[in-house]
Amino acid sequence: MANIIESNHDNQEDFYKSLKEKLEQQHNFPEEYLFKFIVPGDSEKITEIIRVFDGLKYTLSNRESSKGKYTSVSLQCFVMDADQVIDIYQRVAKIENVMML
Repeated sequence: MANIIESNHDNQEDFYKSLKEKLEQQHNFPEEYLFKFIVPGDSEKITEIIRVFDGLKYTLSNRESSKGKYTSVSLQCFVMDADQVIDIYQRVAKIENVMML
């Protein structure tokens, strides 16, 4: 499972419930949403993340750390609602060694 950064919830269900509430309060869906991830310097992980976004309209950018140990991956994606954002996060969470921001 991916690490959920800044998660102080006892379980994933509580985390995603809280996330949905925050998303609905702070965003006007449908809209462009920025997903950010940190992966080990491994292009296979980036490919796995991109597969989650198959069929969706998105823009990808990534940047390697100075020593090449990690890569930050940003995807600006058009989403319909908070449930779609959560679905994407849950699918990415199944990819090992991916940190979600």
